[in-house]
Amino acid sequence: MTRTPELDAVAHSTVFDHAGEKVGKVEQVYIDDRNSLPTWIAVKTGWFGSSSLVPLAGAKHQGDRVDVATTKDKIKSAPHLDTADGISTQQGKELLDHYGLTETSSGWADYGKHTGPTQSDKTPATGSTSNDADGETLVRSEEQLNVGTEKVATGKARLRKYVVTEEQSVTVPVTHEEVRVVREPISSDAPVGDIGEAQTEVTLHEDQVVAEKKTVPVERVGLEVNEVTDKESVSDTVRKEKIETEGIESSGSNK
Repeated sequence: MTRTPELDAVAHSTVFDHAGEKVGKVEQVYIDDRNSLPTWIAVKTGWFGSSSLVPLAGAKHQGDRVDVATTKDKIKSAPHLDTADGISTQQGKELLDHYGLTETSSGWADYGKHTGPTQSDKTPATGSTSNDADGETLVRSEEQLNVGTEKVATGKARLRKYVVTEEQSVTVPVTHEEVRVVREPISSDAPVGDIGEAQTEVTLHEDQVVAEKKTVPVERVGLEVNEVTDKESVSDTVRKEKIETEGIESSGSNK
């Protein structure tokens, strides 16, 4: 395809979602081989250092800004594909399923051309019309709430050992020796001693309490991390399109 100034401008634009929230920078524009129309852009989002594929159907380009017709969350959760050799039919189908689109597309209106049903890398603009064998049709789209989880640090736990003092009382039995006078009569046959002064002595003993301290291990303490599963509810407002008929009779109800 011959590059145009408009296409070159898109390749250097900043992408915003349908709510006006910044998504990232355009890295590459993918062209449909069958009709030479730009259909997808690779956007450098900064999430995990990769890029996401975003449909150009329904996109608006002005200056260095491209407003796409999808949400930032939808782009963030898009499948990450290897598109070094272009977008294959299977990859295109996977992207269409993710964005809730079909193969029928009115093309990128801002590019000033029209496409009909083509291979699977075509995407319809929201609320667009196309011709088929049965007449005019509308593509009805709606937002879907995608919820996931990510692990974040919430705090730290640590073990710290410190010393405290306390009083301990232990009662032990102790003994001591005491002296008492014992008098025993003797017979007249006992030898007679000399009359005079004399003395004798005995050594008394007692138990004394001796205390000593020694350090012994008494307990091992560690930290164990357990995962506890709770349930949290997430709610948000989503939009969806409804289709009604005017001036025609219909047996079916409005969607």
